[in-house]
Amino acid sequence: MAECIFCQIVAGAIPSKKIYEDEHVIAFDDINPQASVHMLVIPKRHVVSLDDTQDSDTELLGQLMVVCAKMARERGLNTGGYRVVTNTGREAGQTVFHLHLHVLGGRSFAWPPG
Repeated sequence: MAECIFCQIVAGAIPSKKIYEDEHVIAFDDINPQASVHMLVIPKRHVVSLDDTQDSDTELLGQLMVVCAKMARERGLNTGGYRVVTNTGREAGQTVFHLHLHVLGGRSFAWPPG
């Protein structure tokens, strides 16, 4: 989708601080961090939200989670803890309609969130 900012990042039309890439997934630092460490992990294929996934996306969803953990370990977040979040729909706070997981760490988080 040409108008999707994350699709443009995947295509290389918009620069990002890419920290991971494989055949199906990329990860990059968030440009508006909400914690001292805030990364985004996204599928290269355009998927609007978690609600738009199907059984055939099981492997992709697993890969997204594995990459989240890998990036958290590489940034040393696994020792103190980190949060992985995906917002699904406007009322949940989704502002970019391309599935993405936020990996946040480096500070304490409250519960419940938001």
